[in-house]
Amino acid sequence: MNRLRAWIVLLAALLCCDTAAAQRPAPEAASGWTQKKAVFARHEMVAAANPLAARAGLRILHEGGSATDAAITVQMVLGLVEPQSSGLGGGAFLLHWSAAERRVRSFDGRETAPRAARPDRFLDSGGQPLPFYQAVTSGKSVGVPGVLRMLELAHRRYGRLPWARLFQPAIRLAEKGFRVSPRLHELLERDRYLRRDARARALYYRADGHALPVGASLVNRAYAATLRRIAAQGAQALYSGPIARDIVRAVRSRGGDLTAADLGHYAALEREPVCAPYRGVRICGMGPPSSGGVTLLELLGILERTDFDRAPPLSAQAVHLFSEASRLAYADRSRYIGDPAFVRVPLRGLLDPAYLARRARLIGERSMGVARPGHPALAPPAADVPDSEHHGTSHVSIVDRAGNAVAMTTTIENAFGSRIMVRGFLLNNELTDFSFRPGADGLAAANRVEAGKRPRSTMAPTLVFDRDGRLRMLLGSPGGPAIVDFVAKTLVAALDWGDDIQAAIAAPNFGSLNGPTLLERDTAARELGPALAARGHVLDAVRLTSGVQGIERVAGGWLGGADPRREGLAIGD
Repeated sequence: MNRLRAWIVLLAALLCCDTAAAQRPAPEAASGWTQKKAVFARHEMVAAANPLAARAGLRILHEGGSATDAAITVQMVLGLVEPQSSGLGGGAFLLHWSAAERRVRSFDGRETAPRAARPDRFLDSGGQPLPFYQAVTSGKSVGVPGVLRMLELAHRRYGRLPWARLFQPAIRLAEKGFRVSPRLHELLERDRYLRRDARARALYYRADGHALPVGASLVNRAYAATLRRIAAQGAQALYSGPIARDIVRAVRSRGGDLTAADLGHYAALEREPVCAPYRGVRICGMGPPSSGGVTLLELLGILERTDFDRAPPLSAQAVHLFSEASRLAYADRSRYIGDPAFVRVPLRGLLDPAYLARRARLIGERSMGVARPGHPALAPPAADVPDSEHHGTSHVSIVDRAGNAVAMTTTIENAFGSRIMVRGFLLNNELTDFSFRPGADGLAAANRVEAGKRPRSTMAPTLVFDRDGRLRMLLGSPGGPAIVDFVAKTLVAALDWGDDIQAAIAAPNFGSLNGPTLLERDTAARELGPALAARGHVLDAVRLTSGVQGIERVAGGWLGGADPRREGLAIGD
């Protein structure tokens, strides 16, 4: 009878959640699975979301470039060959490990809202949130791009090769052309909005409206010209002059309010990383306005205070505990985390061992369904407002010959961003990462829209250190709000279950964003459904398209892994 009841619950959950999934705006879609093997390198390694970008980064390392130099080159190539995910028109967070200084630094290149932005930016005349894609494809979704300023800031501190040299691989590729990959073709073909932009339509589509076929040569001379100007003039070339004027003109033509002053006043920031222990290692991530680092550390801190270490790998018990810890961490994320220049974020309270223990004690044998936010020390009152963050993102992991490392997660938010193209690159729709509703129950949302504010992100570039303080692992992933679960799953697979980095990345994804328990479709995780339903989990079997790129230290060198769910590559020597 209990087994029959479990199957009934499971069937009802799947039917319910299939309907919910149909109503969700689609993330950056899956495009197949490619089996990959871990790659060993003695000296230096690049793991990136596209083979052309990874190889270009490795060439920079061969020339004596630093991990930071290689990251700049990789980003410029990604903006060309993976335009759906990141580029000059977006933002990024970067963690840097200096082997000589034995120090972690974090750099914030998150986009900012224009000075004209107001909390009701994404509400209609009746005070209701706009439909998601109506907001995305409006100029009001575009924030001031930050990735280039951030990379310039990091290069001034840790670059070895001249700035201009780092743009040459992408310039050559843009002028010579590259072959359209199956993933890029599929995403272009599926997208309903990109064709509306005349420049993007001319670049990516044939006269009949279909995307360029797999293997077609794609030449982007406008992007090459943009990169030449930036190579010669520095990042300022994007924030003033002809490129800036074209950005402002394009955004305002779509109903936006971005100004030349907004671009001119943008600054990338260096921030303190957030770090905490887990199972004898030290894990460091990005602090606010990214929620990725603190939410990841809170999830793991809660999990460490359960019986997770005694649960068999990829068992119903393991997924139950992981998902419940995730619910608790995401509940706190939703209420408390925002741009620290605008809200008081209780970082110490959220990661306090006593608080983590209290949160862990809320986990029982049955799922709590939806977790309530806790009350960490010094937490301000704030509203609980749902997110609308999506999945147009990429991650890069790099280690150079000196042992320096970069973990960078970079994004234009939704796949193909705002679908506004300027001078060969796409502009972000990052402002839709703000809460559409500015508050609830008389309280302001921590992540509401405000002038000059940086929207909350879940990007979670991550560094792991062993007991002796040596860099042990670096990783990150795209995936919108699910990024934390993707990174946390990879970490527990490596640290708790003993998988190498490639196996840990490839392991089935699972977790919860404080809603249904998510199980990756067409994997072994789906088989856990009946046992989890019997524990009260409402289940959603979906395509959890992570894109983890990771590197771990092993005897004699480094081992790299790339997510089989995407077209990435780990390469080194």
